[in-house]
Amino acid sequence: MAIKKYKMDTEIHVWRAKKRMTQQELADLAGVSRQTIMQLEKNKYNPSLMLAYTIAQILDAGINDLFIFKKED
Repeated sequence: MAIKKYKMDTEIHVWRAKKRMTQQELADLAGVSRQTIMQLEKNKYNPSLMLAYTIAQILDAGINDLFIFKKED
């Protein structure tokens, strides 16, 4: 059985904008650097499950709302 590969897209920037929150404000609340938030929003960094959960809680979103998984062809 072949294992499917997935690609992850993020909607953090959309949810952050709904809250009128800067990257720095989100970073401060999540206990990470602004660069980490920037890398997450550019899909250049995969967060730990704990960080994903923390960000979801801060933005009043579900993890599946923030991180969209798509099968790669």
